[in-house]
Amino acid sequence: MKRFFDAELEALRANLLQMGARAIDNTRLALRALTESDLALADQVIAADDEIDRFEVQIDDQAISYMTLRGPVASELRLVVVGMKASHDLERVGDEATSIARRVRRLAIEPPIELYADIPRMASIALEMVRDALDCFVQEDEHRALSVIRRDPEVDNLNRLIYRRLTSYMIEKPETIARALELMFISKSIERIADHAVNIAEEMIYLAKGKDVRHSEAILLEPPAAGTLDPA
Repeated sequence: MKRFFDAELEALRANLLQMGARAIDNTRLALRALTESDLALADQVIAADDEIDRFEVQIDDQAISYMTLRGPVASELRLVVVGMKASHDLERVGDEATSIARRVRRLAIEPPIELYADIPRMASIALEMVRDALDCFVQEDEHRALSVIRRDPEVDNLNRLIYRRLTSYMIEKPETIARALELMFISKSIERIADHAVNIAEEMIYLAKGKDVRHSEAILLEPPAAGTLDPA
C-alpha cells in the first residue's frame, strides 16, 4: 500500500526530470550558438542558468523536508538521497553549458576555426548519456544505466582526438592559439558533462539495487541480469 505522502516523492522526481531537461536544452543551445556564432543564443544560455540553480535549491529543500518530517523507509531514503546527488550533477551540467556559452561569446568575434565537426558529435553522445541516465531514474533500469557508463570512454577518446587536432593546428598556425584553446576548453566541458551523466547512472544503480558501484570496474565487465530490478 502506498504511503499518503508518496506525492511528495513524485514532486521531487518531477522537479529533477524538469531540471535535467532544462540542462540538456541549455547545452544544446550553447552548442548551436557555437556552430552558428550566435551571440543572442549564448546570452540566452547564460541567463537561463539561474533557473537550473533554483531547481537545485528546490530539490534540496524538498529532500531535507522529507527526511526530517516523514521518517522515510530505506527505499524512500535512497530515492531522496539519489535525487539530491543527481540534482547537484545536473547543476554542474548547467554550469558547463554556461561556460561553453561564455566561450562562444569570445569566439564569435574572431574568424572561425573549421575544426568543429567532432565537438557536436561528442556533445550528442554526452547529452544522450544524460538523457538516458535520467530515464533510469524513472524506470530503475540497470541495463540502461550500465550502457551510460560504458559510453564514457567514447567521449574521452573524442576529447583526446580534439586536443591532438587542435594542438597540431596551433603549431601550424600560431595566430589561432587563443581560439584553439577556447575550443579545447569547450571540449573539456562536454567531457565533464559525460562524467556527470556517469555519476547519475551510478546513482541510479544504487537506487535500484542498493549497491554502490562507483570506482568499480567489475560492474562494467559483468552482463546485467535480465529485466529491470526491483528496489531492495
